[in-house]
Amino acid sequence: MSSARTTPIVIVALSIFLASALTASAQSPATPKTATPKTAAPPSVTVISPIFGQLVRFSLPSTFAPASFENTNGPSYIREAVLKGETVEAWTQMITVTGAKGIAANPQVTPESFAVSMAAGFKKACPDTFAVKPFGAVKLGDQDGFVAVVGCGRIETSADKHGETALIVAVKGSADYYTIQWAERAPSSADKPAVDGAKWQERLSKLKPIRFCPIVPGEAMPYPSCVGKGFQKLTFPSQKT
Repeated sequence: MSSARTTPIVIVALSIFLASALTASAQSPATPKTATPKTAAPPSVTVISPIFGQLVRFSLPSTFAPASFENTNGPSYIREAVLKGETVEAWTQMITVTGAKGIAANPQVTPESFAVSMAAGFKKACPDTFAVKPFGAVKLGDQDGFVAVVGCGRIETSADKHGETALIVAVKGSADYYTIQWAERAPSSADKPAVDGAKWQERLSKLKPIRFCPIVPGEAMPYPSCVGKGFQKLTFPSQKT
């Protein structure tokens, strides 16, 4: 991790995020003095991108800027989005997608164990103020997943010792493992954070529907085989390898 970019503590080394949402703004004419109706922004856009062996689709709240950080490092993939007006160097909330290539072939790895391993790494950063709330197993289309919320009252490895809580959705794909994470920072505290289950369930709902689709040979963006009706699409090219 670079010294400038401040990655959520929960994230393992994975990779990719590329593209920006273009929004058009209309200017009202001087005369006549009739306001041009503004089109309300959708609450979210559907993000679809090829990550290793599958297309990964989820809903990105429109309050997040889709162009933040991306990187692919061998079998690891990461993509990050922060709130509009924030940067990956200074952020209060971040949504991250990760991929771990080929891990699904390991019979000893389950969605729960994958999430637990990430939580263990989180705990190392705040052994005295660590909190966890499992939401349990989930089914995301045909894929098995596990959801949990982890938190630190005070991250000892950070310069400002800030607090951080994160929703982790760990998913076993057809060949790879994926996570979708929503992290939020807070002021430093000597106490364990109180995990508000209703708040994080609501945020999980905002990420849905979460789906994993086969990559159709020759199919280009916007990946119609994986597009659901009623969603505004935001697609990303294949990850760099």
